[in-house]
Amino acid sequence: MNLGPLPAISKSSLALGLLSASIVILLTTAFVRLPGAHAGSASVSSAQPATYLPSISDMMIGTIQPRHERIWRAEQAGDWNFAAYELGNLSGAFGRLGRAHPMEEDNPFPDMIESVIQKPLGDLKVAIDRRDDADFGKAYDELSDACNSCHQALNHGTIVIGRPTGASLLDLVFDKAGR
Repeated sequence: MNLGPLPAISKSSLALGLLSASIVILLTTAFVRLPGAHAGSASVSSAQPATYLPSISDMMIGTIQPRHERIWRAEQAGDWNFAAYELGNLSGAFGRLGRAHPMEEDNPFPDMIESVIQKPLGDLKVAIDRRDDADFGKAYDELSDACNSCHQALNHGTIVIGRPTGASLLDLVFDKAGR
C-alpha cells in the first residue's frame, strides 16, 4: 500500500516524534541505571556484591606465614636474592594487614605490628644484605619470637612460629632465575 509523498508538516512532525521518543528512551535508561535515582534504590544497592575483607587469620595464613617460610627456605638454599625479595613482600604484607584491620581489641593494629616487627625485619635485612648465615639465623629467630609475642598479646598463643622443619611444601625452585 503506497501512501505517496507525505506533506512537509507530517515529515517534520514524524521527525520531532522520533527525536522525542529517542530522548525519552535515553533519559529513562540513564535514570534507571543511576543508583538511588528511583524508588527502591535500597534494594539495588543491597544487591551489589559485598566487598571481601580477608580476616587477620586469612592474611596470616595466606600471605604472611608463607612469605616468612620462603625467606627461611631461600636462605637455606643460598638464594639471597629471593630471600631479599620475600623480605620486601613480607614487610608489604604486614603493612596491608594493618591497613585492612586498623583496630584489633581496641588497639591500633598498624602501630602494634610496627612496634613488634620493625627491629627484627631491619636485622633480617642487614643479615640478608651481608649474606651472613649466622646473623640471618639469629634475626630470623627474633622475627619468629616477635610474631609469637604478638600472638600472645592477642590471646592467640596457641599459634607458635619457628624455623621450618622437614620438607618444604613449596613448589619454588631456588636460585634458577639467574642461570
